[in-house]
Amino acid sequence: MTFLPDHPLPKGAFRFIALDVETANRNRGSISQIGLACVGLDGGMQTFATYIDPREDFAAFNIQLTGINAETVRGAPTFAQAWARLLPFLRGELIIQHSGFDEKAINEACTLAGLPVPRLIWADSVKIARKAFPEFRGNGGHGLGHLKEALGLEFHHHDAGEDARAAAEVVLLAEERLQHSVEAITGKRADAQLSLNI
Repeated sequence: MTFLPDHPLPKGAFRFIALDVETANRNRGSISQIGLACVGLDGGMQTFATYIDPREDFAAFNIQLTGINAETVRGAPTFAQAWARLLPFLRGELIIQHSGFDEKAINEACTLAGLPVPRLIWADSVKIARKAFPEFRGNGGHGLGHLKEALGLEFHHHDAGEDARAAAEVVLLAEERLQHSVEAITGKRADAQLSLNI
């Protein structure tokens, strides 16, 4: 995997962008990887991922979960460096996270880096999946691990790029099943005006 700024961001207009992070330890702001899956107006998907040097120690549990350690992120940008590229790209877009963890992690990482908490448009693919697949409630649940098996998704869990792609695929399958757009399901939509705000 290459790092920002070497690795270009996806191009085009997007219906929504799924975002996932991995962390180095129990601190939510210790982001070690950020992944994006950008769904275009035609339904096509472009993915992007970069490692982040969290400038924190890696916990054994997180290393075992993600396979990311201090050596993996050697030479990677800090969160502040990566966020300088990512925030203008994400601002104004409808951003999908699978559970509320990713938004909290981004906000905490911004705070730790001395950056303002961003004004972004978040929606949760867990809530979307609950509406589309209520039969999984109490029967495996709506986590990505179970949805991978139940919906026949193929991805490597706990890799930020792969998890972002899986979250995007969950949304697309939910749209198909409910016969509604993600905007109609969530009541949220992209806002071009936000992308103009500094």
